[in-house]
Amino acid sequence: MHIEPGLVDGAKLALSVATAAACIGYTAKLSADTIRKDGATALLLRTLLATALVFCFFEVLPHHPVGVSEVHLILGTTLMLLFGAAPAAIGLAGGLLVQGMFFAPFDLPQYGMNVTTLLVPLFATAALARRVIPDQMAYVDLRYSQALKLSLAYQGGIVLWVGFWALYGRGLGVDNLVSIGSFGAAYMSVVLAEPLIDLAVLALAKTLRGLQGSAVVERRLHQAA
Repeated sequence: MHIEPGLVDGAKLALSVATAAACIGYTAKLSADTIRKDGATALLLRTLLATALVFCFFEVLPHHPVGVSEVHLILGTTLMLLFGAAPAAIGLAGGLLVQGMFFAPFDLPQYGMNVTTLLVPLFATAALARRVIPDQMAYVDLRYSQALKLSLAYQGGIVLWVGFWALYGRGLGVDNLVSIGSFGAAYMSVVLAEPLIDLAVLALAKTLRGLQGSAVVERRLHQAA
């Protein structure tokens, strides 16, 4: 989902600054909620773990340029289920920033767009999770159908945002529309893999009962709301 350099430039970058600022503001609100619920130490530990994982996802896992962006296995829903929405959001923004500062400085002008593209779908997925996962169900007991809905929401949101930035930057030209379509088709294939990865990670977490009540994972991971 890394936006291609030059796709949006000049004065148009101001919109990405505004949308990223809104995302950071909402992340701050979620962070305050997490501190009230679980404490500052829990937020810090989960954030550090999420940031390290995101950096590994971007740098280590395979990623391929397709159309207007790159196809990554981001595992945003996995991060949200393991650590909660606030640590996942900070981890995504932080991991992306570390990568840009030290390994891909050419991506820094697109940072606001990339942050928006990652975080807005995460917030929407967290809201959907509250609807599709019953209060009496721990995340480790998630079914494939539920994980698929979350993955569709997250990956679909990323595709929509990438498409928006491409249209905003380059308009409705045929070549641009083809590039957007090829990216969307390639990226939605991730939807098939991510729920299986989510369930595998949750199954592993289920065997690690020592983590229940630990500050390093979301409380809902092992126990009902």
